[in-house]
Amino acid sequence: MVPGMVEAVVPARPRDTAVRTGLTMVVCAAILFGINGSVSKVVLLAGLPAQRLTELRSAGAFLGLAAFLLVWAPKRLKIRRSEIKVLALYGIVGFAFVQWFYFVSIERLPVGVALLIEYTAPLLVALWARFGEHEHVRPQVWWALALALSGLVLVAQVWDGLTLDRIGVLAGFLAAGSLAFYFVLGEKKVKDDRDAISLVCLAFGFATLFWSVLQPWWTFPWHVLGEQTSLLGNLSDKQAPVWALCLIIIVGGTIIPFALMIGSLAHLPATQAGVAAMTEPVVATIVAWAWLGESLALAQIIGGLVVLLGIGLAQTARSPQAVGPTAVEGPSGA
Repeated sequence: MVPGMVEAVVPARPRDTAVRTGLTMVVCAAILFGINGSVSKVVLLAGLPAQRLTELRSAGAFLGLAAFLLVWAPKRLKIRRSEIKVLALYGIVGFAFVQWFYFVSIERLPVGVALLIEYTAPLLVALWARFGEHEHVRPQVWWALALALSGLVLVAQVWDGLTLDRIGVLAGFLAAGSLAFYFVLGEKKVKDDRDAISLVCLAFGFATLFWSVLQPWWTFPWHVLGEQTSLLGNLSDKQAPVWALCLIIIVGGTIIPFALMIGSLAHLPATQAGVAAMTEPVVATIVAWAWLGESLALAQIIGGLVVLLGIGLAQTARSPQAVGPTAVEGPSGA
């Protein structure tokens, strides 16, 4: 038997099957998150403010995840008094702010560009680990930083005086900072005493509470949900009710992909899942081009690929011992 034929006739090992299962789940989640960007942009341009869409998405995700836990693991929803402050901070900064800044960014920028900026969060996490936690970080983090910054220069086309909307860019970086906070605190919380799914559920709950106090539900523009809106771009001749699009955002763009991402971590290390999830901005860019007619210049496409390469290096810059095995997808998808 010639070399290499052994592998062809030996059945796949259980570990190989687990990896394939995990990768399939991550890619499916990334596709759903990527599509969700264009759906969200249609809703935002239909007249629902970014902070209101954030409030609605948080409430819907919380109710869906809480219903699941109440049926299958009600004890996981129990909150100790000692963790209320941490969960509240996590929900507000790591969920409410991430989603809000993300929605503001995609409203003003091409969806793929907004995601690329937000996706620099893993690089911020690696830099925080190096300088904030004094953790050992591989030297490749500096290559990651150089690649990400170089790629963003190409994406922003700074030689033309920054062609991107400045508020959109600022919102993207604020989303990246909030997402980095989400990863750092979430990793610590999961390592200490919380499973990933109950942590996400309760964080969405505190994010909902935050928005409910800041902008009470009786002031919610419910009339917007009942309106018909154009699907814009190449689907501008078609219409859909805003409430149906919001339901897609909550279920198809939040609950299902979150469940897939969290489930994938039973089969994959967090770093491998994070790198595989980088398909999201690629999918988001393709969907936004095919649906909304958003196109990028060649330099921006090259810059986006360079940014993704830098993010991939950042994902693997920390030692395996330092990275928790139960990290989860960001609340905006990133």
